Amino acid sequence: MNNAENTSLPPLRHRLLDVAALFLRLGITGFGGPAAHIAMMHDEVVKRRKWLTDQEFLDLLGATNLIPGPNSTEMAIHIGFLRAGGPGLIVAGVCFILPAMLIVMGLAWVYAQYGATPAAGWLLYGVKPAIIAVVALALWDLGRKALKGSLTLAVGLGVALAYFLNISEIALLLAGGLIVMIGLNLRRARIDRGAAVLFPWTAANLGVSAAAAVAPISLGVLFLTFLKIGSVLYGSGYVLLAFLRSEFVVGLGWLTDRQILDAIAIGQVTPGPVFTTATFIGYVLAGAPGALLATLGIFLPAFVFVAISNPFIPRLRKSPWVSGLLDGVNAASLGLMAAVTVQLGQASLVDPLTIGIGLASFILLARFKVNATWLVAGGALIGLASTLWR
Repeated sequence: MNNAENTSLPPLRHRLLDVAALFLRLGITGFGGPAAHIAMMHDEVVKRRKWLTDQEFLDLLGATNLIPGPNSTEMAIHIGFLRAGGPGLIVAGVCFILPAMLIVMGLAWVYAQYGATPAAGWLLYGVKPAIIAVVALALWDLGRKALKGSLTLAVGLGVALAYFLNISEIALLLAGGLIVMIGLNLRRARIDRGAAVLFPWTAANLGVSAAAAVAPISLGVLFLTFLKIGSVLYGSGYVLLAFLRSEFVVGLGWLTDRQILDAIAIGQVTPGPVFTTATFIGYVLAGAPGALLATLGIFLPAFVFVAISNPFIPRLRKSPWVSGLLDGVNAASLGLMAAVTVQLGQASLVDPLTIGIGLASFILLARFKVNATWLVAGGALIGLASTLWR
């Protein structure tokens, strides 16, 4: 059900203000990448504000993973659309992207002036353990809803393990969805397992490749290149790295490998969407106009895909077959989220202090319902204090 159509809700203006305030705050405090962003959104819109149920949130997550683009940004856009219709779709996406874009533009200016960016190690030292706690609790809450039986549990665990074998994320999502869809419906219909021949085909779906082009630096080519990337890219920041290198180093020759790595690093250490890497590259190549056009290009497809797909999500549940596919994608999504959390944990929980921050954050969040924003702020302060102490 589209919450924007529910007459018992507050007036549209109030809902838009609520959406804007929430996603501006998440855009400022959302460190840790898509898994952390989604966990923070779950805490805010399901547990605190109760705009969505766990199942509705999971269905949005599954649908988001089936379309290209930045997953956490698309989740924000979906939530804004459900809360406040078309205007909410735009407000949520823009407010989530804007803080990160402005921060990255500032860092890009410093980079262009001095050839380096300010160190953010002290900030991330304390923030990352708090983020791990937020993601872990979200995984626990969503997992109890998404893993409905032995089949979905097996798919979630299998996808988490397969992630570390460097198998394409979209292939894992599609395989998980098809396995659950066919497994559940074959069980219902009591027919033979012949449809399982589909699985080898699924594993062969390893994504898309970007076509290279040669052109002088121009705002038009810059915008269209990022529009293409935003329209076809599935996966993590590492997949984004491959696309950016193919386009801007190998194809266009506008950047060096060092500049691409610096751009990815900025996207990783700043809050908000990792795709604001595009903002950095646009600024380095063509100043503020380039930054704005690059940002618009890479994020615009997400708004279009969500606007097209959102009305169909409730209908998916009415079909046993498509509902099974969505259950499988949900389980696979949580498996990927769990695998990414393990990676983040290995990089973040590096000494007794960071382990203590993580455990304390989990207890404060689970037992005392402390807002995740305060945990991030507290982690940043501890990180700063530990640096000054040393």
